[in-house]
Amino acid sequence: MTARVEFFFDLSSPWTCLAFRNLPAVLERTGATARYRPILVGGVFNAVNPAVYAAREQSDNRRMAHSWKVLKDWARLAGVPMNFPSRWHPAKSVAAMRFCCALEEDQAALARFARGAFASYFDRQENLDDPAVLAAVADAEGLDGAALAEAATGDAAKARLRANTEEVIARGGYGSPTIFVDGDDMYFGNDQLPLVEAALNRT
Repeated sequence: MTARVEFFFDLSSPWTCLAFRNLPAVLERTGATARYRPILVGGVFNAVNPAVYAAREQSDNRRMAHSWKVLKDWARLAGVPMNFPSRWHPAKSVAAMRFCCALEEDQAALARFARGAFASYFDRQENLDDPAVLAAVADAEGLDGAALAEAATGDAAKARLRANTEEVIARGGYGSPTIFVDGDDMYFGNDQLPLVEAALNRT
């Protein structure tokens, strides 16, 4: 059965962490299934949303400052630890997302690894750019960290990450998480999950 929800994501995004944790309840209530699609959000920003970088450089940006408060509020509501930002922010996430791409065909394993990686970065404040940290996360989730680290450096994982990133850009995405319902109904971010649920309930 084709998944009704596509969840394009990058592990370095705190809002994606929240959406990842909140999405399963939406799926359970609606009976829908999801496919998780790893992307490199930096590639998306470079292509279609470079204003993100400019906003980060504005030390007096009120909207950005308030967003940290709202992030903590959402995390509290979801019961998700959010020790962020850390000294590793912003993370490059290339290695992490290649790990994810090496797992994409095994969606259950990908979900387990992503859950562990989100906790590593946003709870324990570990370095998402460090392959040794990522391998340890994989091991803790019952996966073979060494084998996954090797696969993540291969051409197949690299090509998949490029292809997924190019696909979400071509389909109108501009950040992480980008969520599609039934192929072309696009939503963005944790706060739009109620709209995702409404869309799933309409059909």
